Amino acid sequence: MQKVPMTVQGEKALREELDDLKTVQRPTVIAAIAEAREHGDLKENAEYHAAREQQGFIEGRIQELEGKLGSAQVIDVTQIPHTGKVIFGTTVEIINMDTDDTVRYQIVGDDEADIKNGKISVSSPIARALIGKEEGDIAVVQTPGGGVEYEIDQVHHL
Repeated sequence: MQKVPMTVQGEKALREELDDLKTVQRPTVIAAIAEAREHGDLKENAEYHAAREQQGFIEGRIQELEGKLGSAQVIDVTQIPHTGKVIFGTTVEIINMDTDDTVRYQIVGDDEADIKNGKISVSSPIARALIGKEEGDIAVVQTPGGGVEYEIDQVHHL
């Protein structure tokens, strides 16, 4: 089985969602199904069919989360010595060489990526260009408009 990298925060978020699905949402939908059954004819009971559909979604999501957590390789970047090298989990400040704009990204697993919060997937073009480089290096990110050069300003283990 192939291990999938994940940050400590990403694992925590998935475990919290899994716990909510198992302890709150699953019992709620089971109660809704039981109540809908009491209303009689199941063939024409919209409440029953909606509750069964919701149950299917919840059970599918539980299986998906358990699979992801089972194949997760949790990486705590705070326990790794700081070398100035860009690795999975680090937060990187980069400077666009053309515009002098500075941006800050944390390199995370595919399920954790959230560009609005500065979290980019390890498989994204920017992350692939940055991984393995060190502070002061230039990384060229291939975009549809051509290569864009970024200087790695700082690497943080947060």
